Amino acid sequence: MTYAITQTCCSDATCVAVCPVNCIHPTPQERAFGSTEMLYVDPKTCIDCGACADACPVDAIFPVDSLPASQAGYAAVNEAYFAGQEPAPDSTGPNFHHWNAPSFERSLPSDFAPIRVAIVGTGPAGMYAAEDLLLHTNAEVTLVDRLPVAGGLVRYGVAPDHPATKKVGDTFARFHDHPRVRMQLGVEIGRDITAAELAAHHDAVIYAVGASTDRRIGVPGEELPGSISATAFVAWYNSHPEVAPDAVALSSERVVVAGNGNVALDVARVLVADPAALAGTDIADHALAALRASKVREVVLLGRRGPEHAAYSASELLALKHLPGVELVVDDHDPRTAATIDAAAAGEKAELLRGVPRETVDWSRAPGPGRRIVLRFHSAPVQVLGDEAVRAVRVTGGPGELDIPVGTLLRAVGYRGVPVAGLPFDEATGTVPHEGGRVTGMPGAYVVGWIKRGPSGGIGANRACAAETVGTLLDDAVAGTLPAPVPAPKAFLRLARSRSRHVVDAKGLAAIDRAELARGRDGGRPRVKFGTVPELIAAARSSRWKLSN
Repeated sequence: MTYAITQTCCSDATCVAVCPVNCIHPTPQERAFGSTEMLYVDPKTCIDCGACADACPVDAIFPVDSLPASQAGYAAVNEAYFAGQEPAPDSTGPNFHHWNAPSFERSLPSDFAPIRVAIVGTGPAGMYAAEDLLLHTNAEVTLVDRLPVAGGLVRYGVAPDHPATKKVGDTFARFHDHPRVRMQLGVEIGRDITAAELAAHHDAVIYAVGASTDRRIGVPGEELPGSISATAFVAWYNSHPEVAPDAVALSSERVVVAGNGNVALDVARVLVADPAALAGTDIADHALAALRASKVREVVLLGRRGPEHAAYSASELLALKHLPGVELVVDDHDPRTAATIDAAAAGEKAELLRGVPRETVDWSRAPGPGRRIVLRFHSAPVQVLGDEAVRAVRVTGGPGELDIPVGTLLRAVGYRGVPVAGLPFDEATGTVPHEGGRVTGMPGAYVVGWIKRGPSGGIGANRACAAETVGTLLDDAVAGTLPAPVPAPKAFLRLARSRSRHVVDAKGLAAIDRAELARGRDGGRPRVKFGTVPELIAAARSSRWKLSN
């Protein structure tokens, strides 16, 4: 028996570190690390010890013989990665794999004095940076977030039917009440505190603010009511307090999604999933009610290139193929699509579509009975049609252009970073200019995550990104180039509370967590999130929620 890594892999390489036989690849030392969609277990060298499964923070690793039918394909996915590869023998010992020389990247002088580091943003990028600092240095860390609750994209960006992926939040939560951590949630840099004031109270500041807005398609009619960014839609079904419960209307039978990345597949899956299945997740109450009353029966995913270049991961497509009660169809309007699928080799992304029904869709007709997702490749929107609201999307494909009647367009063509007050910003890339994470021209300021490298890579990619930034910061600290803070350590706490009436600390965050878990138990769900800032603040200050509720 061997183990296999499945859909929820976060690629943070925790499993690699505990594997005694080096059977999980690519490792952080290999060139392919960070460019593959997930990590893979070599079935030829796995010794069935289970160490990787125990260490995985997102429950993505299982014995092959216990994989459910919906995930059985991952055994082949793991095996295919190693096809044609032979491990390099280690002539100096009994190992079947070559091991790299040990590396000690966090070697600091014995007299290294504690430094104060503020981290702005409590999503994966910020928390991987905090973890690195807390585990490998004596730094004191201040966690700052503009929302009164921690989590970032783990809380507000992961689809509710991916609960295993959300478990990485438990790994980060263990640092929330660390003795060298101070939490200042509900404090916005640029509104409550300036970047200069934050820097004055700390030796260094790491900005992990992500990419909080969406990219535009750039076609006429894009701003019509009914044209919604996938960013807003995901926030809507995840109870983000800045998206109103009535921001989304599901009153049309057909929805077009522009884009075919993982976010596009997420929103398509949620739109046609059985609401009864979603009722057992932490989806927002208002979103669940809207989906129960939804008229949506068909979701069309537009990809401007062919299936061989689709932006979604193989694991997300496999999940879509096994969605109960939902038919997956490939629009056969372009002969290149079928030719690519039929010619695809085993292990290629397009090959996963072999066996999926193909249909030349008559878009002039209303969707038929049942629920389905249509993959339309070699097609892109050129105009959104409508007077007061979206009524159709004009797309390319076939002999010319055609209009797909639709009441909702979801734009899922990527995220984009926004400027941070007091920091330089590159409008072309939507990132903060930096060298190895060090903000250009600003000693003591650093960036990590999507605001550093652009909106690419999943949760685990932030671990290596954070390691680089923290390494740069520590090099500067050892070199003595960090500006020393002037105020006393507790002065920032007083400043934050004088500027914001709703600061939430670690105890308040724990109270929110207990309250949401209690609300979930009352409804037979893992958690019911508070959807407004006043609700979050009230829960943080309340003492009535107990674990026994």
